[in-house]
Amino acid sequence: MKLFDVYPLYDVTPVSAKGIEVWDQKGEKYWDFYGGHAVISIGHTHPHYVKRIEDQLEKIAFYSNSVQNPVQKELAEKLGKLSGCENYDLFMCNSGAEANENALKMASFHTGKAKVIAFKNSFHGRTSAAVAATDNPKINAPINLQQEVTFLPLNDFDAFEKAIASGDHCAVILEAIQGVGGLDEPTTEFYQFIAQKCKENNVVLIADEVQSGYGRSGKFFGFQHHMDTERSRSVQPDIISIAKGMGNGFPVGGILIHESFKPSYGLLGTTFGGNHLACSASLAVLEVLENEDLITNAAELGAYFREKAADVPEIKKVKGRGLMIGLEFDFEVAELRKKLIYEHHMFTGSANNKKLLRFLPALNISSEHIDLFFEALKKALQ
Repeated sequence: MKLFDVYPLYDVTPVSAKGIEVWDQKGEKYWDFYGGHAVISIGHTHPHYVKRIEDQLEKIAFYSNSVQNPVQKELAEKLGKLSGCENYDLFMCNSGAEANENALKMASFHTGKAKVIAFKNSFHGRTSAAVAATDNPKINAPINLQQEVTFLPLNDFDAFEKAIASGDHCAVILEAIQGVGGLDEPTTEFYQFIAQKCKENNVVLIADEVQSGYGRSGKFFGFQHHMDTERSRSVQPDIISIAKGMGNGFPVGGILIHESFKPSYGLLGTTFGGNHLACSASLAVLEVLENEDLITNAAELGAYFREKAADVPEIKKVKGRGLMIGLEFDFEVAELRKKLIYEHHMFTGSANNKKLLRFLPALNISSEHIDLFFEALKKALQ
């Protein structure tokens, strides 16, 4: 048997890693400034993370959601406190796509409707309704296109108000910072407008924080950048989708469901979601985020990254927040990425915007790591 060939691969074979350093089978060292699509949040093989998983593995790794699991409850309590979202309930699953599937399903149950509002250049997953809400026809099969989705331009108030007033939609799904799409963001005014109109029209607001969550933007969740101190409830999503950095490489996801939604047995379900090992990995991430103050670090280093970028004339724009950030040039960056990986041993990311180089490292990098990146970037641009 061979692998089903759907991934274009770089000719690099990582075999070990620590922090943001990765070694291949030849012993060559690479710098990971991409974190496997923003998954590595606390660094590769962080000692606390490894110990947490090892300790749990020696006890019990898995049992289904038919018995008590205190580790799930511990995780929910810790996540609520650290994120500031204690008035939500946690449902666990296994990936970002599955998280968004469950979020959309909950919205449809809640409203009795099926249509969804999403935005141009959005990415919400590759399965069923999640991929239907993703603005990429190439990855939507006919079976996915049965789902009715209204795609709107980001930050277009008139188009949004007209669409939501139709009364046909169960949900609005929105990334605080678009990932694959190219780091575009809703303005604070637009995010607050969406939240207000969702409440007025009984439409469920889903905050897709799969990539921007867990401190990457410099706040625990990206939508929290749009909170108004005088109108603190003006941006309160009904459902928040999480994954990626949640497990630091362990496959885990979930949704935070506002406490106003009432559960019932069988409403949602999963075999592997919330297993003991996944919960231990997720707890380790939260503990490291808190103990090492990594959300503050992400905010500070995002600002430092912008300062360094100002010294590179080829950079036309810096996009994103915190360590969910990227550099826009006036040329396509595919060859630049190849130079960085093969000549300077640095992993970076791409986007649908072919002129954007994405920078998504672990949140515990230092300013010295950013200095190394810009030194290499300047050489690669020569």
